[in-house]
Amino acid sequence: MIVSNTHECFQVLDLDLQISKSMNRPTFRSISPILPVETLELIFSHLERHELVPVIGSSSLFHNTASRVLYRTITETSSVRAVQLVKTLASNNAYPKYVRSIDLDFANNIITANLLRLLHRVLQRVNSLTTLILDFSTTDNTADVAWIFEGCSFSLMSFTSSMRCDLSLARFLATQPRITELSLRGFDMVYDFELEPMALPKLEHFRTVMSCPDIIREVLKGRPVQSVSMSLHAGDVNTSLDSLLLSATAIKRLTVMSFESEPPITLIPLIADRLPQLEAFHLVVLMTNYTQVRFQAMHGVILRLLIYADDCFQETLLELSASLAQFKALKYLTFMAPGVATSFNDERSIAEAWSKACPTLQTIILPKGLVWFQRDENWACLRDSEE
Repeated sequence: MIVSNTHECFQVLDLDLQISKSMNRPTFRSISPILPVETLELIFSHLERHELVPVIGSSSLFHNTASRVLYRTITETSSVRAVQLVKTLASNNAYPKYVRSIDLDFANNIITANLLRLLHRVLQRVNSLTTLILDFSTTDNTADVAWIFEGCSFSLMSFTSSMRCDLSLARFLATQPRITELSLRGFDMVYDFELEPMALPKLEHFRTVMSCPDIIREVLKGRPVQSVSMSLHAGDVNTSLDSLLLSATAIKRLTVMSFESEPPITLIPLIADRLPQLEAFHLVVLMTNYTQVRFQAMHGVILRLLIYADDCFQETLLELSASLAQFKALKYLTFMAPGVATSFNDERSIAEAWSKACPTLQTIILPKGLVWFQRDENWACLRDSEE
């Protein structure tokens, strides 16, 4: 019998239960020969978390299999459920061994010392953990939270956290040689953060939203990082971009969120000069080409507003062609500027101009969100295909 979906699988189970009752034989013993444990696990993986709870309580066979599915990946955005989950894992001896991924968000709460101790105990017990995401509030991140990793024996491949970058966190990262993806999205507070030279030997992808060139430099230095996502702020642009040169291998993918007040025509050459071998470049410009307005406010205070010059936007993007010519292997390019209106024809013209300057381009995404690609020597988008 070929079972094509979850619903049919449960029909098979129901049929077997009925046959078992009619033949007066033990019900759940008959399930195993028809559906191996691996098949049951596949079926249960299609259920929502709240649907797995009654399954766990239905039989010993279902309990063990469904528990593996339920606790393999833990994602809780509700602080109440997250606390309940931490308590369960801290007190139960069976469930921690199933956990492979944890994602807990306490960013909107002030956590207590007792909860941190419980979380510490859980992290010491989830020895098979490979992915960990922990977010804490600004208040909690002013203190050393990384002590919760002391005594842990798991080996992560991906780690994301908003906790402050200090020596405690650096010591923890030094114990995780299998990490390939690292995301530090903490707050712009300066602490001592120095990684051991041999730490993170397999790091390939690094993301940060902090405006701290020192941290970028410390993470990339001598490590085989190929993909970086970063923020650029006025005054730190050159220093942050120089940090990208410290990777042990050429960076192939770069995502930049720019808060720089200068127009993008000045930013692209800085990146192209340092990373001419980029294959994918994604740029989100939150401050681009502005017109300065000065006016007299109340109480005689002079205010200056930066107002976007929308009519200059297309011209600015067309001027980027010369800078894009410096990239030798660029295939994928995204340029987004929230709040900026561009017409369909404007974006087609921009895509054509950019592709002439950079012939290696394969796809381009512009502010309208349309994916432009080359088709029959012309540039088209999905809207063209639909029409």
